[in-house]
Amino acid sequence: MSRDATALAEMFTADGVLETPLVSAGRSFPRRMEGHEEIRQAMAAYYERSANDDRTVNVDKTRYVLHTTTDSNVFIVEIDTAFESPAGASSMSLVQIFRLRDGKVALLRDYFAPEEVA
Repeated sequence: MSRDATALAEMFTADGVLETPLVSAGRSFPRRMEGHEEIRQAMAAYYERSANDDRTVNVDKTRYVLHTTTDSNVFIVEIDTAFESPAGASSMSLVQIFRLRDGKVALLRDYFAPEEVA
């Protein structure tokens, strides 16, 4: 939500991976980013491409469900993100699977509608 690619990358382990399995190969949004610098660069480029997106997240209307697993380092989050814009309200649903190591994200699999990213 902050569009701070450096802060996002620092949430990951040094060898952390961010995967977007539903995004087709060849799109401008990468399917796999590995390591702080690759995650930072890819997300900074995405944030720059989407700078004219006039939607803002409506935190009060956004909903999530956290699912724990038998592995304390793995959790799943269902998110229904609510947006506001001059054109009206919209939403995007997604599922994220996190694997932690030493308190940081070692693997994030982000499942969302690929058409939502440039």
